[in-house]
Amino acid sequence: MKIGILMTGHAVPEVMKSLGDYDAMFARLLEGHGFEFVAYDCEGGVIPARPDECHGWLITGSKHGAYEDHPWIPPLEDFIRKVYAAGTPLVGVCFGHQIIAQALGGKVEKFDGGWSIGHTTYQIEGAPRSLNAWHQDQVTQLPKDAQVIGSSEFCANAALVYGDKVYTIQPHPEFTSEMMDFLITYRGPGVVPDDILSGAATQLNEPTQSSAIAQRMADVLKRGA
Repeated sequence: MKIGILMTGHAVPEVMKSLGDYDAMFARLLEGHGFEFVAYDCEGGVIPARPDECHGWLITGSKHGAYEDHPWIPPLEDFIRKVYAAGTPLVGVCFGHQIIAQALGGKVEKFDGGWSIGHTTYQIEGAPRSLNAWHQDQVTQLPKDAQVIGSSEFCANAALVYGDKVYTIQPHPEFTSEMMDFLITYRGPGVVPDDILSGAATQLNEPTQSSAIAQRMADVLKRGA
């Protein structure tokens, strides 16, 4: 199966040297499921022409806000709507979670409660799931077809499904402790309050349930077979 990874941002250079870009992180997360991946640099203006170019689609995280005025965001939203109308499987993570909601009629805002950084426990489909988070923006109004399947005290709309072929999640199952360490060191200073960064740093080695989320993502993507 061919899965298109829609790259809405890129890792910082320090991360690229050790872990690769976001597409490499998702390839590792979803290893063993029989997927072939092809990356599209959406941030650079590369938007697929048709939903059937791949069997399924995955939208990455980004440093950008879904509500920001970038020339590649409207075409990406148009493509999301085409994918949804075609019934092609679609998965979104962090920014991907947000841009899918926005494209389908929801609202994304900078959350006035601040940042969620690092090891965070959510209730997702009836089970506690600890994952690494890195966000301030949130989906604050749901599209009409969205169903909430995951939340935390900080993030009410942390995981959504739209029928059985769209699955989106706010935290990052693809972010390992090594990735979080890089972000705390190289991306967080001057952007995220120091006390939040230092708190996240103390929990780098806490276990996560990324593999369970990866399985859920793979199950959705395989519906395009």
